[in-house]
Amino acid sequence: MPHTFKVIVEKPYEQRLVDLGVRSWPIWTKEVSSFDWQYDEKEVCLFLEGEVTLKTPFESVSFGKGDLVTFPQGLSCTWHVKKPVRKHYKFGDA
Repeated sequence: MPHTFKVIVEKPYEQRLVDLGVRSWPIWTKEVSSFDWQYDEKEVCLFLEGEVTLKTPFESVSFGKGDLVTFPQGLSCTWHVKKPVRKHYKFGDA
């Protein structure tokens, strides 16, 4: 069965963020840039600031402030950071 490597973008309710413990996760920041990335494990993150378009072999996805985004393990992509990013993140099962 083929794996599709779909990026999931949610507009989460506050209770979902509390349940996940998002506010205790580390914060990552990135300036406007473009770079290639490979996910060795699943990542879930909450965007506090920024705007990004992610390109994969299968899709182009845009997300930014307020979005809860899940990147699947094994995904290869190119990040296009259009506005500086600040996000909470967690690798592995969240």
